[in-house]
Amino acid sequence: MLRDFGMGDFWFIVFAARWTILLSLVAFVGGAFGGLILALARTSRVRALEWAASLFIQVFQGTPLLMQLFLVFFGAPVLGININPWIAAAIALAFNTSAFLGEIWRGCIQAVPRGQWEAADALSLHYTDRMRFVVLPQALKIALPPTVGYLVQVIKGTSLAAIIGFVELTRAGQVINNATFEPLIVFGLVAGIYFILCWPLSLWSARLERRYAAALAR
Repeated sequence: MLRDFGMGDFWFIVFAARWTILLSLVAFVGGAFGGLILALARTSRVRALEWAASLFIQVFQGTPLLMQLFLVFFGAPVLGININPWIAAAIALAFNTSAFLGEIWRGCIQAVPRGQWEAADALSLHYTDRMRFVVLPQALKIALPPTVGYLVQVIKGTSLAAIIGFVELTRAGQVINNATFEPLIVFGLVAGIYFILCWPLSLWSARLERRYAAALAR
């Protein structure tokens, strides 16, 4: 039986946004850890590491995120592993984020002027010290704008977790819409909340990019 959209429905959707935020943070932190490993592997002089990282990136960038969610959620039980939608979504999103951040950060590491690499070699710095004290601090300044910009994509990507039953913002909207059948109100509210979450990050990313461009011009 259908009912009218009420304040209880409004707050149910609003409070579901906390799961979208939490899933985004988990995916981003996990993706940042994996992305750094992939970026370092891609820029290393060890051919096997570079090849393995490249394969991982190509697989996860070359397949839809939805399929990756399905593989984790429905594939784990086949292997005898019980997994809930929250864990499945976090794993799939973290792997997907790792692939994209790894490639973004690889480009940022390689964008550090070659003179800095050569200076580190001239000082006979070990690989770890060269990356820690010379290359990565400079790459971080280059990487910050695109990284913040990609966080917007992570937030929007969490909406696909609704397909496997995880009750985040989009899934909450589906539940309320099924009960009220007022899609314009329900999904208008859902879209508005996504906009509130993503728009400040987009502005911040653009501001960082302008600041970096101005620093280069000087």
